[in-house]
Amino acid sequence: MTDNEIVQLMQQTGSQNTGLRHLMLKYQERLYWVIRNIVESHDDTDDVLQNTFIKAYRNIHRFESRSSLFTWIYRIATNEALTYKKSAARKKTQPLPSTESAFTNHSSESSNSEEEVIERLKSALSTLPDRQRQVFELRYYDEMSYEQIAKLLDLSEGALKASYHHAVKKIELHLVHTSTH
Repeated sequence: MTDNEIVQLMQQTGSQNTGLRHLMLKYQERLYWVIRNIVESHDDTDDVLQNTFIKAYRNIHRFESRSSLFTWIYRIATNEALTYKKSAARKKTQPLPSTESAFTNHSSESSNSEEEVIERLKSALSTLPDRQRQVFELRYYDEMSYEQIAKLLDLSEGALKASYHHAVKKIELHLVHTSTH
């Protein structure tokens, strides 16, 4: 089903639920991973994903087709995830042990294992500001072009390139620092 057909169903009285089901089927998995990279917990990700679809359902009349349906719902998901993360941070009473401290407890025998490299990269990503991490993940993992990311995040390509460059430098510094300690 095309995005236009989904939007039409969601905007049409009596077929909103059918449209929502199609929207969820089409974008649920992609949005799950977008949110998961921000909130990091499966249960929290599910909650934010549900809130994203509810918000899209309630605000479909505001969708103006100036961007793709995915871009529109991606922004909703990102905003919901960032709001959730900020709210959760305010509610925390005791910080959890950081990924870095958990990593430093590993034995030196596994220092070059693939699992350790992945953990070090996750740790490095967790130190980035949300926007830099988001740009890095879209560019590096999703292999999106700067043009695609600019449309998705509603930012200039120059700002994205700078953000990606800063993210890469911070990750490199973190990886160098954690490999020597």
